[in-house]
Amino acid sequence: MKEVIALHDITKSYFLGKQELPVLKGINLRVSSNEYLALMGPSGSGKSTLMNIIGCLDTASSGQYILNNKDVSQMDDDELAAARNAEIGFVFQQFNLMPRLSAWENVAVPLIYAGVSLKEREERAWAMLEKVGLQERGKHLPNELSGGQSQRVAIARALINNPSLILADEPTGNLDSKTSVEIMDLFSSIHQNGNTVMLVTHEDDIAHCTHRIVRIRDGIVESDVRK
Repeated sequence: MKEVIALHDITKSYFLGKQELPVLKGINLRVSSNEYLALMGPSGSGKSTLMNIIGCLDTASSGQYILNNKDVSQMDDDELAAARNAEIGFVFQQFNLMPRLSAWENVAVPLIYAGVSLKEREERAWAMLEKVGLQERGKHLPNELSGGQSQRVAIARALINNPSLILADEPTGNLDSKTSVEIMDLFSSIHQNGNTVMLVTHEDDIAHCTHRIVRIRDGIVESDVRK
């Protein structure tokens, strides 16, 4: 099975003046293609820092991070941005949609950075909205969508570049329980279609929808359980 993520002894420290604050203390983690896993941990455990490193939003203090056969550890900011756009689809708790763009235009944004023509952007965005069951709302602005619809737009945007990894941070945090179930069903179907999906969550019932639960505590992997 092809490896999407390989973390080797990843550490991360922040500094307050000269005082070093270690957050990650040697994380080792391997994630294969088409895995569906949850990353869990209490507040202050380091899971958000780890998610930012996996998502190429931050860099480790030491250690090696291989993302889809690319050594992220050696990349500069421009290379990290390119890797982020090509390899990772993000889904956030707050949806992070652009308020003045319609649903289909929001979905198409990553394709702009990829240099795709307007005609192809439009075709691919509408096709992706259809996949997440939201084609009829494609011309609506974010303030005209419900929370669940907004999250479906965000998921379509995450999928549009066919990334190696879907990284979802508390994706049901702002949704009611019925809508949360619908969104988790959508993530399951995305996984069944061959995507690698990692959810960052503090909710056990959400984590138990996945096939593997990695728990972080005090900057280390406390447990790694496959179902």
